[in-house]
Amino acid sequence: MKKRSRAGVGNDGLNRKIDWELRPGGMLVQKRDTGDANSGVMIKIKVSHGSYYHDLIVHAQSTFGDLKRVLAHDTGLEPKEQRLLFRGKEKEDNECLHIAGVKDMSKIVLLEDPASKEKKLEEMKKNQGILKAYEQVAEVRAQVDKLSQKVVDLETNLLSGTTVSDKEIVVLTELLMVELFRLDSIVADGEAKVQRRVEVRRVQSFVDTLDNLKARNPNPFSKKSINAVSVTTKWERFELGVGSLHAPTPLPSSTKITQDWELFD
Repeated sequence: MKKRSRAGVGNDGLNRKIDWELRPGGMLVQKRDTGDANSGVMIKIKVSHGSYYHDLIVHAQSTFGDLKRVLAHDTGLEPKEQRLLFRGKEKEDNECLHIAGVKDMSKIVLLEDPASKEKKLEEMKKNQGILKAYEQVAEVRAQVDKLSQKVVDLETNLLSGTTVSDKEIVVLTELLMVELFRLDSIVADGEAKVQRRVEVRRVQSFVDTLDNLKARNPNPFSKKSINAVSVTTKWERFELGVGSLHAPTPLPSSTKITQDWELFD
């Protein structure tokens, strides 16, 4: 039966001492006997990341992959997004620090993977575009809120029997159509696209309401003038034949016509 000492040293039953070591990540493993002078040594290294420097204390026999996991907490970059360069050469994750020649106070350069960086920039631009679309939709919504109150007022007036000018309805419809065109020009994705669609339907509903109000609005000039003027074919007889369909009866003349001729000197 194997025995363990409180100092992390055990016995394998053959009177051979077993040393244990704690590897990065919290894993307890049997200490490797490589004969290297760096065995079990902790070293301090300086990692350059742009204009920042990170001072780390790690096991000399750690791998570059172990170092990336430690740097992920300090930089926010996932291990797959990191590139570690030592002495001008990029190192693989499975390479050990002491084998690569990393010693106490050595300097390692951290670069962000170009593909990952480009992807982040695209996401940033996309997020900025979504935010801009949100703001544009919000501006249209505020304007439509004002116009919607006017639609409600017109509808209330018509229901109460008050005649509304057709011109007022037409102008309000045109203002709503302007906002509809503004919504159509907004480039949106994701949730912003959903919000734009909701607002488009809202504006269209107000336009439909105005069309119905215009159809129900009484127009005093829409009736034929024949209904406003009474026409009759009955004639009334007035003296002197005025207003009569027949010529007036001639009055008796005081002048007498004769054929007797008289001779004068």
